[in-house]
Amino acid sequence: MAGSEITIAGADGEFMGYLAKPASGAGPGVVVIQEIFGVNTWMRNIADGLAAAGYVALCPDLFWRIEPGVQINSEDEAAFQKAFGLYGKFDVEAGVADLKTTLTHLRGLDGCTGKAGTLGFCLGGFLAYMMAAHSDAHASVGYYGVGIESKLGDAAGISGPLMLHVAEEDQFVPKEAQAQVADGLAGNAHVTIHNYPGMDHAFARSGGHSYVKHAAELAGGRTLAFFDANLGG
Repeated sequence: MAGSEITIAGADGEFMGYLAKPASGAGPGVVVIQEIFGVNTWMRNIADGLAAAGYVALCPDLFWRIEPGVQINSEDEAAFQKAFGLYGKFDVEAGVADLKTTLTHLRGLDGCTGKAGTLGFCLGGFLAYMMAAHSDAHASVGYYGVGIESKLGDAAGISGPLMLHVAEEDQFVPKEAQAQVADGLAGNAHVTIHNYPGMDHAFARSGGHSYVKHAAELAGGRTLAFFDANLGG
């Protein structure tokens, strides 16, 4: 079934979220966390896919304080530069607050079992890590998160399962940073890291220039199995 846009009330104002529900109308929840391109077609497709798998998925507009309603085509060069401009203005602390608000909103929706996690890509991958460290999300998954190495001190707050998908040839996350993350999280029993040799940033974004089908499907299968095990989907 097709998703719809809803309004989420936050402490600093209202913002949009794209909501997709399973055909049954009920299931565990997943907060889908955007890349730097906003709540675009790709993020909506992710939410729709989760709904098809039995989850109530909600993707909030995290750029609403800067420019509400951003939906950027990641393959358009001019739009790509705009996305980086928005990313440069993004307030991480405010974004995490919005995600906590979204998580609470999701849990309160009709049909959500109350079990809920997060799933993010790129910027969202980093924010999924931050939610694992700073929220009561039941499980979190981050794809090629950018900047996690700068927040390893926050890892002490991780109290629920966290899965990270790492592209070994990520142009935005150097191997040194990847090693720092691996070393910094090595002793944390809550964390599972999967590495994807030869893969670049955004290898899971269908239609993108870095998309690799077999790697995307492998990561996607691992993600759904992880949510099924930890959210009861």
